[in-house]
Order: sequence, then C-alpha cells, then structure tokens
Amino acid sequence: MRTYLTIVLSVSILLFNGCTAPRIRLFPSAADPLKEFTLQGKEKGKVLVIPIRGVISDAPKGTLLRTKPSMVQEIVSQLRLAEKDEDIRAVLLKVDSPGGSVTASDVLYHEIMAFKQRRGVKVVAAMMGVAASGGYYISLPADFILAHPTTITGSIGVIFLRPRVTGLMGKIGFDVELNKSGENKDMGSPFRPATEMEERILQDLTDELGRRFTDHVVKHRRLEQSALAEISTARIYLADEALKLGLVDQIGYLNDAVSQAKKLAGLPEDAKIVVYRRTEYPDDNLYNTATTRSGGSGLSLVAVDLPGYWSELSTGFYYLWAPAATDD
Repeated sequence: MRTYLTIVLSVSILLFNGCTAPRIRLFPSAADPLKEFTLQGKEKGKVLVIPIRGVISDAPKGTLLRTKPSMVQEIVSQLRLAEKDEDIRAVLLKVDSPGGSVTASDVLYHEIMAFKQRRGVKVVAAMMGVAASGGYYISLPADFILAHPTTITGSIGVIFLRPRVTGLMGKIGFDVELNKSGENKDMGSPFRPATEMEERILQDLTDELGRRFTDHVVKHRRLEQSALAEISTARIYLADEALKLGLVDQIGYLNDAVSQAKKLAGLPEDAKIVVYRRTEYPDDNLYNTATTRSGGSGLSLVAVDLPGYWSELSTGFYYLWAPAATDD
C-alpha cells in the first residue's frame, strides 16, 4: 500500500510541476504537430480535406486540462502546412458551420484567398448540414461549391448581438454609475436602453457589414439582380433553392466533391486524399472531423463550444445564423 501511494504521489508531482520535471501527458494534445494521413488513393498528386465544423471564432477554447486552438488558428495552420507541399493540387473545404464573428469569418475568407493566390491550387467547398452566414462567407473563395441534398445555407447578412440587463437590474435594485469623455462612449451598454441616435449608428454599422457580405457574393457568384434582391433578405435556403439562385454549383455528396476537386486539378482518379491530424485513427475516412483523440473519444476539429449560447456570446457583429449555434 505504501509503494502504491508513493507511485501516485510521484506521478502527481510530475504532472503538475512542469517547471522542474518532464511533462507527462495521458492523452494526445492539441499542441502536438499536425501530420499527414492518407485516407484513400495511391497515385501522385493530393487533395487535402479540411473540415470546418462549428461556430467560426478566433478565440481559443480552454478546459480544465487543456486549451484547444481556435478555428481560425487550426485552419490557418493547415493551410500553411499545405502551402509547403507541392504535391497538394486541390483543397476540399468540408463546411458544417452556422457562421460566427464577422472578423473571424473575414480572416478565414482572406486566408483562403491568399492561399489560392500563392499556390494556385483549386478549392472546392462541400457544404454539409449547415453552411449558413459565415459558413457560406468562407466558402465563397472556392472554385466550385457543392451542397449536400439536405444542406441549409444562405442567411447572407449580419447581426449585432448585445445583452440587455436593464430589466433585471431594476428588479434586484442594482445600478451602474460611470463617467465618460464623450456622449457615445458607452454606446451599446447593456446597463441602459440605447438612444435613438445610438440605434441609428449601430444600424448603419450593421448595414455596412451586411453590404460587405453581399458585395463578396456578387463578386464570386455573379448573381442575377433578382437573386441578389432575394438573398439580401438574409433568409435561409435548402440546397435546391440555393442552386436555383446560383449560390451553389451542384447538389451531391462528399464523394462528388472529391471527384470535382480531382477534375479541376487535373488529377488521376486514384490520386491521394489526405488530411492533417495529430492522432492516427483506425478505419479513418472522409467523414471524420477530428484531429486529436482525448480519452478514447474524438475531439472535433472545431466543435460548437458555446454552452449557454445566448448567455456567453460576447457583444459584437456576427455573420451567424443564430438558431443553429447550439451545442453538438
């Protein structure tokens, strides 16, 4: 019994005293380097599959034992790695996202565009369950957009979210006092109602960011004017409607998107399909979205890590279809 306690104590010291002892990890870590794994194919030339799943954010997610990279960091890391490999001739973005923050969505859009310009590779977007708002925004750089028959897409617009606690404050007798250097310094404060002028300012900002979104759609999709007027309502669409409007190029399945990527890149039918992961998975395939295993279960590449969504989402502008931003 004494020996057992000694072992437990020693392991505990090694685990928690990282400054003076070697690090011991029980599970694979998100800090491990990404490695290439081949899912199928043997011929020369590669199609890289990058899963994009969950709310788009540039904020890392911390848990009790570890911190996971943000979606932006994870995807950019994969693009940087792919940029060094001349054999990668096409990238398949497997998108399942309701969108996210305006800035994070725009950063990914920019990074995908820059990657294409630097490498000259073809990009195909395969939309899965949801590719709405920011999920559609980051798909726009693709040379070809395919929607699954049951995909929900659209929601082309922006929302400004901010909490409001004035009613609660009145009930519990709580108040906030502040001094400000300008009349609009606390604009958007949750502690008081907005003035008419502040509402106009915030609406103008929202409209401007919404126009930025539609301008990108016009640039990449060249929609008819009637279709542009329709999508400007920011409603969502099923795949058939999205195809008629010109938001997507084809309705099909993931294997169809793979075939299209090979065709655009001029690759043979048996070209390699590869992914970047930190952990090797037995019987791996295209539908696996995880990069790292933890405790025997997969961690999503980018999970929807917004428990208590409405209570935890920070104030800001979002390319987001909010009803879909719930926990998996």
